[in-house]
Amino acid sequence: MKNEMIIDGVAWVPKSQNTAPTLDGMKYCIVRTYSAGVFAGYVESQDGQEVVMREARRLWQWAGAASLSQMAMSGTNKPADCKFPEPVNRVTLTQGIEVIECTPKAMKSIKEVEIWQA
Repeated sequence: MKNEMIIDGVAWVPKSQNTAPTLDGMKYCIVRTYSAGVFAGYVESQDGQEVVMREARRLWQWAGAASLSQMAMSGTNKPADCKFPEPVNRVTLTQGIEVIECTPKAMKSIKEVEIWQA
């Protein structure tokens, strides 16, 4: 990877390459809820378990990542096997139990998955 530095066997990259992309200051994240599923989009606000997201896609079914943590860091390496419907302008999730910031690489990967329609 460009701009990578190895220190004691650990790869370090500049912060700008590893931080969540923003839209008007909102970070791009994956949010797992208790009963509504998993969403990827920009977090507008969070108050306890209530999370408001913008440009949010439901990650209905994914492949190419072993976990949501890996999805947030690397994205999917099997986009054709993912089922992500079109994004909604704004959604309020009332039982957000996990919020994971995405890297720019992951955000690009998620956004590039073709819109799934039944």
